[in-house]
Amino acid sequence: MNAPRVHVKSTELLSDNWGTLTKYTYNFLRRDGLVETQTREVYDRGNGAVVLPYDPVRGTILLTRQFRLPAFVVHQEPMLIEACAGLLDDNDAETTARKETEEELGYRLRDIERVFDLFMSPGSVTERLAFFIAIYNPTDKVSAGGGHEHEGEDIEVLEVTLDEAMTMIAEQRIVDAKTIILLQHLKLKQLSR
Repeated sequence: MNAPRVHVKSTELLSDNWGTLTKYTYNFLRRDGLVETQTREVYDRGNGAVVLPYDPVRGTILLTRQFRLPAFVVHQEPMLIEACAGLLDDNDAETTARKETEEELGYRLRDIERVFDLFMSPGSVTERLAFFIAIYNPTDKVSAGGGHEHEGEDIEVLEVTLDEAMTMIAEQRIVDAKTIILLQHLKLKQLSR
């Protein structure tokens, strides 16, 4: 784990519940040549995949709305509008994107395109997300979606136009970073045609 500018002195496991929270103490070689001892906590919950299905004929996209405890805890609207996403668990990113789309949105995807692999909060979280866009149409619907009740999921499926979603960003009704990244990517892709 050590690198030319970093030497880990110690690690301490603080929590091993849904993910792991580890405290690291390390020496960091600064650009000015000084070595500085630093301490940081890192949360590892695994990697994930996020997908934004869009219908280029009708100009629509599929999103979810669901309760998010962290938003509630900081006194924000807890029912967040998001792109469909999930943790990889033992699957590869594309398999996860397809599986989550069926579970949460009720659609079976055919064409899917990987567009990014990004860290979402690299200051303290190890998670990298694989970002996908995918074409869908009404005939791809296989169920009502909504997620798995036994996993505590209660997901509302939203179908809106891309322009409506862009307005929702401007009005701060969509405040989820991964969703905004995919919506802006899709809008730029649309504008470049």
